[in-house]
Amino acid sequence: MTAGTLRLTAAQATVRHLAAQRVEGPDGRPVSYFAGCWAIFGHGNVAGLGEALQANQDVLPT
Repeated sequence: MTAGTLRLTAAQATVRHLAAQRVEGPDGRPVSYFAGCWAIFGHGNVAGLGEALQANQDVLPT
């Protein structure tokens, strides 16, 4: 691994990608495309996604 390499799980990368999406607001300035997300956790297949969302509450509220 080289210096500066960031290793992420698929869930972490997905959450970062969603949080980074921007659209042009009414005043022409960029605003977040996703204000947050709604979820019901408990199924084992989405455990990684729940962990990634919890770690990024500041940029993508759940």
